[in-house]
Amino acid sequence: MAERRVVVTGIGLFSPIGIGHQAFEENLLAGKSGVRTIESIPHTAVPGNVGAEVPGFSDSEAKRFLRPVRKSIKVMCRDIQLGVASAIQAFEHSGLDPEAIDHTRLGIDFGANQMLSPPEVLRPAAYACINAETGEFEYHRWGTDGMANMEPLWLLKYLPNMPACHIAIFADSRGPNNSLTLAEASGNAVIGEAMRVIQRGHADMMITGSTGSRIHAVKCLHAMLWEEIARGEGPPETWCRPFDVHRTGQVIGEGAATFILEEEEHARARGATIWGRILGTGSSCATSPDGQTDRRRALANAMRIALRDAGLQPQDIGHINAHGLGERVADREEAAAIRDVFGELADAIPVTSLKGYLGNSGAAGGTLELAGSLLALRRGVIPHTINCDDPDPECGLNIVRGEPLPTKNRVVMNLSVTLVGQAAVAIAEGVAA
Repeated sequence: MAERRVVVTGIGLFSPIGIGHQAFEENLLAGKSGVRTIESIPHTAVPGNVGAEVPGFSDSEAKRFLRPVRKSIKVMCRDIQLGVASAIQAFEHSGLDPEAIDHTRLGIDFGANQMLSPPEVLRPAAYACINAETGEFEYHRWGTDGMANMEPLWLLKYLPNMPACHIAIFADSRGPNNSLTLAEASGNAVIGEAMRVIQRGHADMMITGSTGSRIHAVKCLHAMLWEEIARGEGPPETWCRPFDVHRTGQVIGEGAATFILEEEEHARARGATIWGRILGTGSSCATSPDGQTDRRRALANAMRIALRDAGLQPQDIGHINAHGLGERVADREEAAAIRDVFGELADAIPVTSLKGYLGNSGAAGGTLELAGSLLALRRGVIPHTINCDDPDPECGLNIVRGEPLPTKNRVVMNLSVTLVGQAAVAIAEGVAA
């Protein structure tokens, strides 16, 4: 069977720098950050209550974007709402005609964070299990007294497979359907799985994306416990400083991005606009012999696998869209992994990070950042890293700074890695406008 090539024919974006590909692209190329003071939660554990929220997507505003599934909004937490809204937008952007396509050849691969309910939702159930005399929580009462005080549909609002479920209902998708919950690695991982579903001939179209919101009271506590969170004295938009010598940590964020992936001949037969091509992907998880996370090795492994999958050599890559958290250790580990794979080429290959614009949303990061590269490459440029005013010599990378960098090579390697060493890499090719 002839090779089935996979192209991008639709993009849906809900991000801190804009909703929809036009607003996203405009603000990205203008260097406008989406990091600001969090408005939806008055007080969180993160310094300065700083994060990267999606503007224009409050509970009331979200209804406008979710009209086709309005009856289901009541069982969608914010992560699900963002993911479904981005999928609806991508489907419409692709120009797919619901009346003309074979719905048995339409599948879904979607990534998500673990989803948590707000603490106040659990308060009545928790209080029902407290011993009035001792004040202690009695676990054995949860199944009777606690659960009786829970919302009947509580579980459906927070399952990470629910974005794919709601999207399948919206699109009447009857093909392969899967959900991945791999934190930051989710986005690139679902792109890889969806690509292979099409290559194997199991589908012609895949709704593929990821969603995540870390703007959440409990998740902010988790971030402070487990990760290095940025601190600063200047405006919030300057706090996240990937690969800068003065970086102090990451900024939490939220968002969702969805691609319509399509077999190329299928797309051309219906006259679709092609926004990019998926060339290859790779994933790896690595720990050291003593059980410690080895993000450097995981990233290097995933990059090599992706290059092999795409049939490319390091010199074929036009730029790297790095994970670039802005954490002191993580950025050095990532830079070392890039050098492990690219060798002396690492001195010259352009590297960018979009975390200064978008923060770290977890699962949505990989798809949002790949969309950023593909949209910029349509204009013949590489998006630039903001806030990297003094590049760290210990990282030693060729960081794109100041303004978008013109390029003729439209191949991008997109990197993602988790706190526990799960890495996923996607290689794609942009298409000129």
